[in-house]
Amino acid sequence: MECPIKKNEEYIVDIIDNGFEGEGIAKIKDFTVFIPGTIIGEKVKIHILKVNSSYAFAKIIEILEKSKNRVDTNCNTYEKCGGCNLRHICYEETLIMKRNAVQSLVNKTLSNKLNVKNTIGMENPYYYRNKAQYPVGIDKNGNSIIGVFANRTHNIIPIDNCKIQDKNSEEIAKFIIDFINKNNISVYNEKTCKGLFRHVVIKVGKRTNEIMCILVINGDNFEEEKKLVEELKQNFSNIKTIVKNINKKNTNVILGERNITLYGSGYIEDKLGDYTFKISPMSFYQINPIQTEKLYNLAIQMANLTGNETILDLYCGIGTIGIFASKYVKKVYGIEIVEQAVEDAKENARINNITNADFFAGDVEFVLEDLLKNRNIKPDVVFVDPPRKGLDNVTINNILKVLPNKIVYISCNPATLIRDLKLLEDKYELQEIQPVDMFPFTSHVECCTVMNLR
Repeated sequence: MECPIKKNEEYIVDIIDNGFEGEGIAKIKDFTVFIPGTIIGEKVKIHILKVNSSYAFAKIIEILEKSKNRVDTNCNTYEKCGGCNLRHICYEETLIMKRNAVQSLVNKTLSNKLNVKNTIGMENPYYYRNKAQYPVGIDKNGNSIIGVFANRTHNIIPIDNCKIQDKNSEEIAKFIIDFINKNNISVYNEKTCKGLFRHVVIKVGKRTNEIMCILVINGDNFEEEKKLVEELKQNFSNIKTIVKNINKKNTNVILGERNITLYGSGYIEDKLGDYTFKISPMSFYQINPIQTEKLYNLAIQMANLTGNETILDLYCGIGTIGIFASKYVKKVYGIEIVEQAVEDAKENARINNITNADFFAGDVEFVLEDLLKNRNIKPDVVFVDPPRKGLDNVTINNILKVLPNKIVYISCNPATLIRDLKLLEDKYELQEIQPVDMFPFTSHVECCTVMNLR
């Protein structure tokens, strides 16, 4: 059958739905077209960019009829950056969209078609990110610039009052790029693999106001190292540590394996709830600590713990969930593949006087098998907080062999969450799914789910 639309043609369409990435969906003679930046209920004039066998992509030429939920983006780089792909939609509506996206997956996949709860939002959904990763590069005029990658490219857009990053991060990054330009320090070229400065990574303790500045370089050192450190210390009193990270590999991975502390202790601290957490350059720490507190308290509440349980905390990172849960249970065992994160988890347990938590480094599927078979650990509750790819089959099979009374699944990817719940629902009854908005104005949504053994 001949395709009803062609590349580079223009059409007027009605937006009938929004997809999982927030993009608008239209139909032209039953042929699906995805149009980023549009909202259900709008009428728009579009230009077709790409046509596949069953769907096409288009861009807006003109909005003919606006949705009542459309708002001014209040961001100069929104359309190029892609970091906040829902910035054009009023915040309350984005919460509804996220809940509906999870509900759609439940309806399509699970036998238990339970109603997903309303998304828990933020009171003030701005400047919430505690970690910024800024690439350093060259603009068209040959000047060194720092910013963010344009959507789906490695072209750098200079930062200009980002609405989701901590304000301190942007100020420090701009100061560093000014220093680089004033002192004629070379910056990294991805094509030639030459040049020194690659990235600036900044971590902020939202509750403690402590700041870590990581200078990622393609080399071992640079002449102006001490001068830059002194100027950063003089101009930003909240900087508690400055770390030099060595990354000489031709890779998209931001951080290399070697860290050298130039100032301070090499780590910062932040507080979640009643607990203090040590954050090192390599350790994972939730990006939005305000919502993380809500999420973890929710997970503990949903688990309905009695104080006698042994729990497993899989993909435990620096121990945040396990430490949160420790006062409600008898014993915590945490597993994480990043060795530095496990060292941080052990240190965090010590800092917070937690004596009933042990943490193990290694791949979850192998360490879990060892704990179950060789150490005869029988967990009552399993907490899982996996990366976006979800649980691997070995871990799911191990959980099904042990059959804990409850599984509390925290997920940053609803698609893999629902996929995994489908594999577990013969043995487990899904009790509830609670979305939490960890990343306002993006299409990402975190979910907390509890399943009880049938």
